[in-house]
Amino acid sequence: MNFSDQLEARFADMLGHYPTKRSVLVPFLLYTQDELGYLTDEAIEEIAQRLDLTALEVRNVISYYSMLRTRPAGKYNVQVCTNICCLLRGGEEILEHARKKLGVAVNKGISEDGVFSVEEVECIGACSWAPAMQVNYDFHENLTEAKVDEILESYRKKAQQ
Repeated sequence: MNFSDQLEARFADMLGHYPTKRSVLVPFLLYTQDELGYLTDEAIEEIAQRLDLTALEVRNVISYYSMLRTRPAGKYNVQVCTNICCLLRGGEEILEHARKKLGVAVNKGISEDGVFSVEEVECIGACSWAPAMQVNYDFHENLTEAKVDEILESYRKKAQQ
C-alpha cells in the first residue's frame, strides 16, 4: 500500500517524537483514517508491518477507540453516546432523533447525499455534560433534540460550501 507523500512525511516525523515505534500507532491510525476515510485491511497490514506489530494487535487497538473505524462513513460521522450517564439523561432518544433526522441506519449506513453516518458509541468521556455526541472530532454536550437539529444543520451547511 502506498500512502501519500504528506502521510509518509508525518509518519517519519512522528517516529522521532516517540520512544518506541508502537507509540506512533494511534496518531498514525487517525492520520491514515483522515486520508483514506476509514482504515482499510491494506492500511492495517501496512501499519502493522511498519510498527513491527501484528495486524491483530492493530485491530485490537482500533476496536478499543470509537473514533477509529474499519468501514466507510459519511463526511460527518455522528457518534451518540448511550453509556449510563448519557442514557439516564436521554442519550437513546438523542440517538433515535439523529437517526430519524438523517434517515440513516445506526452503525450501518451513510445518508443518501454521503454527508452523514450515525453510530451508537459506549462512551466519549463527556459524562458531566450528558447527553453528548461527537461529530468527527467535535464534541457537543447537554443535548436536546432542538440542539441536535441546529448542530446537524450547521454541518449540512458546511458540506455544501
